[in-house]
Amino acid sequence: MSAAVSTAVGTCYADAAAFTPTRVVAHARIADNTWRIRIDCPAIAAAATPGQFAMLRIPHRNDPLLARPLAVYDTFPDPEAGTTRRYADFVYAVHGRFTTALRDIPVGSELIAWGPLGNGFQMPAVHHLVLVAGGIGQTALLALGRERLGDAAYGPAGRPLPPRSARVTCCWGARHAGLFGGIDDFRAAGIDVHQATLDGSAGLRGTVIDLLDAVFGAGGTSEPAAAAATPRPLHVACCGPDPMMAAVARWAARRAVSCDVSLEAPMACGIGICFTCVARVRDETGGWDYRRTCVEGPVFDATRIDW
Repeated sequence: MSAAVSTAVGTCYADAAAFTPTRVVAHARIADNTWRIRIDCPAIAAAATPGQFAMLRIPHRNDPLLARPLAVYDTFPDPEAGTTRRYADFVYAVHGRFTTALRDIPVGSELIAWGPLGNGFQMPAVHHLVLVAGGIGQTALLALGRERLGDAAYGPAGRPLPPRSARVTCCWGARHAGLFGGIDDFRAAGIDVHQATLDGSAGLRGTVIDLLDAVFGAGGTSEPAAAAATPRPLHVACCGPDPMMAAVARWAARRAVSCDVSLEAPMACGIGICFTCVARVRDETGGWDYRRTCVEGPVFDATRIDW
């Protein structure tokens, strides 16, 4: 299948992605083993929408040889050149050869990037948006929360703005307090942040499911149940390790709450050619087929994933 065709899930962005030399303009550690890098790349910054990603590669190196996908965390204009977004931020945890090498890249260095890629969040109107993050999953969620609160607008000129939400809550789980990288970004956007840690060093002691139960009640939610309501009373957007997302999907399904998940899958190309990032996705008949996370995803309806 050509990477440039449209799919039943959404528009394919791979045909518009170009290999672009970029310059690192900021790079700093923001939490234990977690770094934030900003690149000067208008092609990505001006076009990316919440939930999309880019492929980054370190040039002039063959170890690591391949690029790696990183969620677009946020984008910013040049403060001296109008409102067009020029800079793209990515947040990553150091794990493996690529991120270990990326950690040592100084400001002023060149990276190769292509994007934005994938289909991001395309949810309908929702009164209360709940962002659920595990591990480094917050990277896919900040822009979504900012846009739905009217704190920022993303994407190319002329893109219709999605409907605003009255409330955005973030339930974020980690092993310990030192792993919450960028929590102030969420609070600055007006997002109500709740934390859970396995060791009890910040917020609730327990898992993110324990946190959801504590915030919304073990038997239900704080919102009225109304499956056909417009806007929906509650919607969950989730990103993190697969077992955690599967648990969140079950939590939402028990309460008849709609839920989208942003899958984190290893990939080599980012444009639908290599088929290394496939996920088992159910169809309308109850069967399943493989779908490419980079093209048909990374965002899917949680009820469609064959966990």
